[in-house]
Amino acid sequence: ELTNQHNNLVQAADGSARGFELIFVERMMQRTIARAAFLNASAPVNVGVQPGGTRNGRVCNGTRLLRRSAKKTHAKMCSMSSSSGASTGVDTADTLVLPGEEKAAPPAKTEQRKRVLSGVQPTGSLHLGNYLGAIRNWVVNQENYESYFFVVDLHAITLPHNPKELADVSLKTVALYLAAGIDPKKSRIFIQSHVRAHAELTWLLNCITPMGWLERMIQFKEKARKQGENVSVGLFDYPVLMAADILLYQAELVPVGEDQTQHLELARNIARRFNDQFAKRVRPRVLREPRALLVESGARVMSLEDGSSKMSKSAESDMSRINLTDDAATIRRKIKRCKTDSAVGLTFDDPDRPECRNLLSIYQAITDQTQEAVERECGDLTWGRFKPLLADALIEHLEPMQSRYAEIMQDQAYLESVLKDGACAATEIAERTVTDVKKYMGFALP
Repeated sequence: ELTNQHNNLVQAADGSARGFELIFVERMMQRTIARAAFLNASAPVNVGVQPGGTRNGRVCNGTRLLRRSAKKTHAKMCSMSSSSGASTGVDTADTLVLPGEEKAAPPAKTEQRKRVLSGVQPTGSLHLGNYLGAIRNWVVNQENYESYFFVVDLHAITLPHNPKELADVSLKTVALYLAAGIDPKKSRIFIQSHVRAHAELTWLLNCITPMGWLERMIQFKEKARKQGENVSVGLFDYPVLMAADILLYQAELVPVGEDQTQHLELARNIARRFNDQFAKRVRPRVLREPRALLVESGARVMSLEDGSSKMSKSAESDMSRINLTDDAATIRRKIKRCKTDSAVGLTFDDPDRPECRNLLSIYQAITDQTQEAVERECGDLTWGRFKPLLADALIEHLEPMQSRYAEIMQDQAYLESVLKDGACAATEIAERTVTDVKKYMGFALP
């Protein structure tokens, strides 16, 4: 059978520019066949040779030699024919099929999606800025990425909080994720404290992170000034917790705004420091260095009372934001009373009119138009005519989400099942990471 296969190869290649070399290879193959036959024939008689060149299921010496030589010869012949430019009629992509072997089908190629991780604190109600700046992008990204979305309740307690409200707000946040379009069949949704590895990895990373790195964090300085002497160690250390959140899941991409790039860079520095100190030669790296998935420009929503400050859940005045659960009357009242100016006409381009740009940007985002289209529609309007137009657009856009949210909050069993499935999937990945980190740090593993 082997002789026939190789004769066919040589005959197919006959007449090529390098035919003499192929004849030489063919002669070497014939010698190998003869040697293999001798080795198999010289075996003890009481050991039965099975079809395919095996004895009692074990490959004979002659057959092993024959297979190795045949594959090398076949590769050399294909290489010669392709380099000569001659057409041999032989498919060089095919593999020589030997006795006792079957040609395996090539493995199906599966597209490996990049993993993305995102989270929101359960402090107060989610607002329009959270939705347009983050959650709406998550809904789109879950089609293209392996997505993990979670409620960062461990971050919420770095500032004074109401323990009676924490659990309730966490569940409402998850319900809004689902109502906004996050699909638990495509993405994993969970609460941070339900995966204990977050706290464990934070401590491990604390022990290798220089204090100087944390002292340079801008957001800590801003929040510490408001807290005064009551500032907690947790607030100082929360960037390491954020780094642990990201590194636990080996996330390749993290959606961040411009004000969060410093935290992502800290996570990259911590991952690099760990890898260099404890696993310098390990490949792939124990902790992946994540990259930023920057949100589109124009999605940053500012306060309704100050166009130069972000819309925030922590702002004292509820009039500064549109909450995703605000009813129609509340939305109309907030838009009617929001800060504007006395200038004539509406434009995106005047830096001295931040409130004008903010309200036009909100209208652009919820109506899915370009700036040019919005300016053509609204450029000549007064505030008295534009504000009702904006309020109506907001109410129409949020109504389907609010209806779905009310349904989910009535089905606590569904909500709990989504969180349980998400936590189980997240724990599986997180525990592997923590185990690897502890192994390379020298811990005695159970």
